[in-house]
Amino acid sequence: MSQPGHHEIGYIEFGGTDLEAARRFYESAFNWEFNDYGPEYCGIKSPDGEGEIGGLSAGSEPSSGGPLVLLHSTDLEASQTAVENAGGTIVAGPYDYPGGRRFEFTDPSGNRLGVYSPQ
Repeated sequence: MSQPGHHEIGYIEFGGTDLEAARRFYESAFNWEFNDYGPEYCGIKSPDGEGEIGGLSAGSEPSSGGPLVLLHSTDLEASQTAVENAGGTIVAGPYDYPGGRRFEFTDPSGNRLGVYSPQ
């Protein structure tokens, strides 16, 4: 299996209290692009433009107790700066773990994610 691309994830759906704020956050922090499906949902385009890797749903409450989604980064420090500049809150790290280094953050809706970089 090849290494995921920079800031690439598998399919995951994020709940949110404010769809536009969530969208602005991910566009700013990770340069993600979206497919619009109305005021309640937008799909996260895959990096190659062929399909989607997830979505943002205004109809679902954010869950901090769900699985921790990890985004791959080729520059962990730059990713952390982008998250902070976009309005995210670092809640853990950065710290070393077997095989790499990562940090965890919450987005403006309260979703908790991680960003990792293998060593």
